[in-house]
Amino acid sequence: MKAYLIITGTLFALLALAHLWRTIVEWSRLAGDPWFVLQGPGIGVAAAALCFWAWRLVRVSARS
Repeated sequence: MKAYLIITGTLFALLALAHLWRTIVEWSRLAGDPWFVLQGPGIGVAAAALCFWAWRLVRVSARS
């Protein structure tokens, strides 16, 4: 289970970083395309939250 959480947390971290980079590169789209908020930053924030959750579970499972 611990290996699964580490791999999942890493993949979600990479996804969050990719969407952060995409948001920075395509910043001008925010003014013209309101749905970009869901495609870029929205998915990135959700991926970051899932990454944080996975790494938190890794730390909790290491203590018990």
